[in-house]
Amino acid sequence: MRRLISFCFMAVLAMNGWAEGYQINLQGARQIGMGHTGTGLNFGASSIHFNPGALGFLSSTTEFSAGGSAIFSNNTFQKSGSGYLHESDNPVGTPFYFYGASRINDRLVAGIGITTPFGNSLVWGDDWDGRYLIQDISLKAIFFQPTVAYQLNEWISVGAGFVLAYGDVELHKALPVQNENGDGQAELTGKTTAFGYNAGIFLQATPEFSLGLSYRSTIDMEMSEGEARFKVPASLSGQFPKTSFNAALPMPGGIQLGAGWQATEKLLIAADLQYVLWSTYEELNFDFEAESVPDSYNVRNFENTLIYRMGGEYSVNELFTARLGFAYDPTPIPSDYLTPETPGANKLNYTVGASLRLASNISLDASLQYIQALEREDGYAPADFYATYNTNAVIPGVGLNITF
Repeated sequence: MRRLISFCFMAVLAMNGWAEGYQINLQGARQIGMGHTGTGLNFGASSIHFNPGALGFLSSTTEFSAGGSAIFSNNTFQKSGSGYLHESDNPVGTPFYFYGASRINDRLVAGIGITTPFGNSLVWGDDWDGRYLIQDISLKAIFFQPTVAYQLNEWISVGAGFVLAYGDVELHKALPVQNENGDGQAELTGKTTAFGYNAGIFLQATPEFSLGLSYRSTIDMEMSEGEARFKVPASLSGQFPKTSFNAALPMPGGIQLGAGWQATEKLLIAADLQYVLWSTYEELNFDFEAESVPDSYNVRNFENTLIYRMGGEYSVNELFTARLGFAYDPTPIPSDYLTPETPGANKLNYTVGASLRLASNISLDASLQYIQALEREDGYAPADFYATYNTNAVIPGVGLNITF
């Protein structure tokens, strides 16, 4: 029985945590429309996330920006060596952002950002073929980032922010033991907080050309006293007690380099490179308090990735602006480590957007993103679970900006 419990936890708890499938690049509707570029742009209060250094060039006394998106995602699974095909039934994800910034004096700006850069929901169902690995998972993360920026002179500014991160995880999987309702079930839940930082520098090299460089630290969400509960036959309850666990789930940081070019009076072009430090995710270990539940050690060996982003916006007139963008986001998940919790693959991101000026100090943004993951045939070697995965998502978004 101890071997059975060990297998169950090795199968489900060797999960990808906050992996590529849960990095949410939806922190500004205006930026989304331009391929989520923004490191080398002065876009006001939203620079708190994209590049704190650019915040020093805030053009208004006070600015607020808020918005959100709706993620409609779909995953299909075809088991290798068989005709078995299954489709996920994911709930709609609702990431959001809020920024507020105010100029303290001619050189100093302070603000705060609240964002959800990690988190998603995936539901495969109770009876699908991979239920012993995962049935459903919900990951949530909210970042609170107070930020300050200082403009050194007319062409350069620096900034930094302190990050308080809140994380929440819940997952369910079936256990290969029978009760009156069929398979047994394991439920893991936990909440935690952690800390990090963000810093950047912004250079307005010429009136038309700008550069930005920013760094976001990796945040280790160290979860203590998470709860594990089981639904099993009464005869096995002693082997599956309610217990607590400790684990650490990294949220990878990275380095971003960006540029902006005001090509004409109406056309702005931007490009970003985002180097994501996925190699910090080397392993995922679970330490269970109950002696009957064996601790779990799982090698991840994720690889760093480089995301390519480009986009542009065109001011049609004083009231309306149109945007277009593209990004290529390669997966950090190496071969033989692909699990259905995060069916990661190389992703193509297509974006469009627009802004409508409602008043002299109020504008409304809209964005639409389509994510197409390239088909991937791979699997998770420890469980000998291989399949062909296809994933796509449609993500509309809105945002509102107010300046004073």
